[in-house]
Order: sequence, then structure tokens, then C-alpha cells
Amino acid sequence: MAKEIVEARYTEDEVKTLDWLEHIRIRPGMYIGKTGDGSSMDDGIYILLKEVIDNCIDEYQMGYGKKVDITVTKEKVTVRDYGRGIPLGKLVDCVSQVNTGAKFDSKAFKKSVGLNGVGTKAVNALSAFFKASAVREGQKKTADFECGKLMKDHKLEKTDEPNGTYIEFLPDNKIFKNYHYLHEYVEQMVQNYTYLNTGLAFYYNGQKYISQNGLHDLLSRKKDVENLCYPIIHLVGEEIEIAMTHNHHYGEEYYSFVNGQYTILGGTHLQAFRESVVKTVREFYKKDFDTVDIREAIAAAISVRIQEPVFESQTKTRLGTDKLHGEERTMKQFVGDFVKENFDNFLHKNPVTAEALLKRILQSERERKEIAGIKKLANERAKKANIHNKKLRDCRHHLNDGGKIEDEQKLRTTLFITEGDSASGSLTKSRNPDLQAVFSLRGKPLNSFGMTKKVVYENEEFNLLQHALNIEDSMDDLRYHNIVIATDADVDGMHIRLLLLTFFLQFFPDTVRNGHVKILETPLFRVRNKQKTIYCYNEDEKRAAVKELKGNPEITRFKGLGEISPEEFDGFIGEDMRVSPVIMEDKIKIEKLLEYYMGKNTEDRQKFIIENLRFDKDEVEAIAELIEEAA
Repeated sequence: MAKEIVEARYTEDEVKTLDWLEHIRIRPGMYIGKTGDGSSMDDGIYILLKEVIDNCIDEYQMGYGKKVDITVTKEKVTVRDYGRGIPLGKLVDCVSQVNTGAKFDSKAFKKSVGLNGVGTKAVNALSAFFKASAVREGQKKTADFECGKLMKDHKLEKTDEPNGTYIEFLPDNKIFKNYHYLHEYVEQMVQNYTYLNTGLAFYYNGQKYISQNGLHDLLSRKKDVENLCYPIIHLVGEEIEIAMTHNHHYGEEYYSFVNGQYTILGGTHLQAFRESVVKTVREFYKKDFDTVDIREAIAAAISVRIQEPVFESQTKTRLGTDKLHGEERTMKQFVGDFVKENFDNFLHKNPVTAEALLKRILQSERERKEIAGIKKLANERAKKANIHNKKLRDCRHHLNDGGKIEDEQKLRTTLFITEGDSASGSLTKSRNPDLQAVFSLRGKPLNSFGMTKKVVYENEEFNLLQHALNIEDSMDDLRYHNIVIATDADVDGMHIRLLLLTFFLQFFPDTVRNGHVKILETPLFRVRNKQKTIYCYNEDEKRAAVKELKGNPEITRFKGLGEISPEEFDGFIGEDMRVSPVIMEDKIKIEKLLEYYMGKNTEDRQKFIIENLRFDKDEVEAIAELIEEAA
């Protein structure tokens, strides 16, 4: 039966004009990317914090204020700088009127990130509560807002506080559902700010963070300096800074910044750096090395400061600037000329480093040639598998456009990795087919600890998985921003998680390092009566649900994903999906981590398990019941 066609109205009544506040609150993604709950480092609540800190950085860059105080709880944020302070008579306008600010005057803020006058206003608009205070020469002005609307414009008052600006905000939980700030992500953000602003002290939740050696400190913190191929090369020029080395990992590792902004998706500055490193190496050694061999296992950071940077989105995750503002040079020439001169000079003056770099390149070349034949056969098998089996249920965006997705949409793409036909079938039926894909494992993956990349091509599961993600040769074309491991909440499920994490850390560590890999949290219990159903993720939630529903509600324990119907999955993998990010702290070194957990069953690991083995009260009672039943 044909569906009835309903004609959409298109009259004056349908044409809407939204003011700035309504527009930000209705379309927050246009200003801060995806909202999220804080489990991803690119979720909107971190963008809000960044927008406020950026203003403090701009003051420091102009020569005002040498410290920033930051306090972050799970929900609330306060930031205090010691710069000049927002002009008191313009305080309200600066935080509530779009296109109001000093950054339009390039003389005042020549190389600022926030040039569009939106940042702090977006924070205000998307916060349930927002307070702004400015102190100038013994006078203080304060204004309180709720959801962007001015609630109280305080009178000027005298104060003995030092000059500066104070911002306090509480993100609106109607927009950021179930949000919480993760300490690890905030700490990483603060650390990055110190590397890019040497001498500026940050006090985050009372702890001091400061850097004196810029990007050299960044790589020193990120890498195990005792196991590098050669000491970190640190090159500093006018408006450009580079630190680089090679290690013994697979893949390429980059940290790129523009005017203090962490461009997680890179851009023209990073591309120029990668190309110029290859060109300089070839010219120095007078040999046409393969690009892959030169960049394999590189770890590098680059920071540039330019006027009026052009980003490819409001969230500023990728730089799009080609020609430098007010200059004849392109970004490629700016970065390329610096690398060619300074990197080449360094290699000439440091023959020991030059020899170590050559040795690493030749090692990569040998390994690449050793697996060339296997790789060719594996690629052919992968092509056939994509046609004839259904291991990957792709999302429509990739099927329709060959994988080319705009950055804002790419941040929402997800690949669920699950085990078993039942679970993958339910996930496939209930997912968002536009942005979510499902990859089905067959049994437990291989423990790949200590193996070479050869195994990735020899093992069918690994080979198909790397092709599904499109990370065989580079992370540049990663097809899914979120890689979610969806396994049962039991011992076997935990084991599969560990094996998959070992695979990613061993061969594609950037997937973990850059926050792409996450663990799906699924409910352990379903509590329901005739009127309502509540899904619970732990014992506390179960008790609260039983109390809420009263009487004698039905309680179902989910033992595996295969037991959850597609209808029930629909609520678990939508906008309110709960995931736990896999976070790699800088102090943890991948080699030692994998050796400890996935290596031979050492005495130290046995001792750790015995010392940390404990049961909570419910588990003890459950074990007692099992013993009683068995008796």
C-alpha cells in the first residue's frame, strides 16, 4: 500500500530567525562539535574548557599574567588568569554578545586562536550557570548567567585582588547528558598548554604544571627516552618549533598545534612537516628511500604561530591554511624551508644521530620487504572477504562516499567490534546505520604480544580488522573515529578485550593514544514492572531501581550481549551510550605494560593478582548461596 504523501508547509510562519543564544543551544555541534558525555577527549565539555583557557593564553602571549588557576570537578569548572582583565564596562557584552571582543583588532591579538568572537559566548550559552568576573586596578565587575541569559549584573565593587579574569561555569546537563570531566583528559590539555607556553604556570586542582623546554618536554613525557633510537631533536625558530625522534614502535605518532590549539586531525602544517622530513632525509643520505620507511616509528611534535589561521571547522581540529596571511609564502614553504635548513644542519653536526636514524630507516625497509609477499596475498584475501562474507556491516556514509566524511560527522562514526552471531546480529539491527558499523569476530583473537607486523597479514581476523579500519599503511584515513569493543561482561569477554587491546597497542598504538578505542558498557540487570523498565549497570543502580519501582519487580541478569534483544540494544548504543575510554597515561610505557599483562606468567603478576583479589559483599553472598545450593 502506497504511503500517503503529506505536503510540507512553506509559508512565512515556517521561516525562523534565531538569535545567537537560541542558535547555539539548538545547534551546539556547529560551535563545539559533538556534545558527548566526557568519555572522549573531543567531547564538547572539553571544548568549553579550552575556549576559556585560550583567552588566558592570549593574555600571556601579549605579555600579561604568568599563571592560571584551574579547578575542575566532575561537573563544575573555574578558571582564573592574572592578565589585564576584561574591560569592566564591556564584561557583559564580551561574554554574551557574539562578534564582540578585542580579537578582531589584529594589533591586540595578532596570533590568537579565537578570532570569531564566539568562544566564551558559546560556553555561556551552553552552561546551566555561568559567572564572569573581571578585576582592573582595584575595581571588580561580576555578572551571573543561566543558559546564556543575564540573571544578575553586579555593581562595581572595590577589591584588593590582582588584575585578571575569573570564569566559572556548569555545563547544562540537558545538552551534555550524564556528562563528567575525566581527570586524565583535562591533565593532558593542561600539559599541552605548558609545552606551548614555556614559563607559564598552571595550577590545576592545586597541582603545578610548567614547562621550560617546550615540545622537547612533550616528547620526553610521552616516550620512554631510554628506548629511543636517538635523542630527541629539538628545533626552534621564529613562530615555529619542532621536536622529533624515532622509536621501536609501529606507525607514526604526531602532536600538532597552531597558535596553541591542539589540531588533533592535523592539517596543512603537519602535512608540510611530514613531506619535508622525507625530502630532507633523502637529500641528506643521497638515497631515494621509500616514504613509509622514513616515517615508520617516528614520534614528532610541531607548533606554528600564524596570523588569522583558517580551520576547517569551528572546533579547530584541522588546519586549512594554505597561503600565510599577509605573505607570499605558503604553509608548505614556511615549514619546508625551516625543516630543510635546520634538520639538515642538525644531521651534519650530529653524525651519531644521523647514523642511528639511517639504521632505523634500513630496519623498516628490511621489515617491509620481508612481508611484501604476505601483504599482497593478505590484501587479495581481504578484498574477496569483503565481497563474500558479512564480517563488516558498514555504515551508509562509507558505503555512499567511499569513506570521505566531513570532520564533524567523522567524529561520530563508530565501529563496534563484537564476538558471536547473536550479539553482532542484535547490534546490527539496532545501530544507527548512517554512522555506526559492526565487525564480527570469530572466537578469541590471537595474543599478538611480542610478534612482528607479519602476523597482522597472516592472521585472517587481524587482516580483515585492519582493512575495515583502513589503517594498514597510515592513521590518516582511519574510517571510524570511535572503535568500541563490545564484549560480554564475563571472564571470556574480558579476555577478548585484553587480546584486542594488545593488538591495537602492539601494531596501531595511535588508535589508543589518540582516544579512539573505547569499551562499551552494557547493563547487567533489567528491573521492571508493568509500568516501567529500568536498565542497571551495577548493583547500586539495581538497588535504586528496585526501590523506585517498589513492590516485587522482575529482575533479569544479563550474562551476555547475545541475550539482549535488538529493541533493548536501541537504548544502549544511541545518544546516551555509555562507554569507558581506554586511556594511556604518559607515565605508562607500552612495552612494559604489554610485557607485564600479556607476557609470560611472571611471579610479579601472580603476586599482584593474589594481593588485589577481593570480593565485595554481594559477591561473597552470591558465592555463599552457590555453596549452599551445591550442598
